[in-house]
Amino acid sequence: MKRALAIAAIVVGVICLILAYIYWTTPASGLPAFFPGYDPTMAGIHFKHGLAALILAILLFIYAWFATGKKNRAQKP
Repeated sequence: MKRALAIAAIVVGVICLILAYIYWTTPASGLPAFFPGYDPTMAGIHFKHGLAALILAILLFIYAWFATGKKNRAQKP
């Protein structure tokens, strides 16, 4: 179960990285209409949306790393 959640976290993290790249390289008028922040009259980019997507991706990667790491269990003598 933890392995499946870790894989899902990695997949969603990669999607968030792609979203961050799109938000930082595409003006608001060029975003797909279903993206939050789409505005056909705005020429600027959405830096905060991209930053939020990047932070979420990093948090998901950290979760996947800890979820799949070694379990150090103290052995009782």
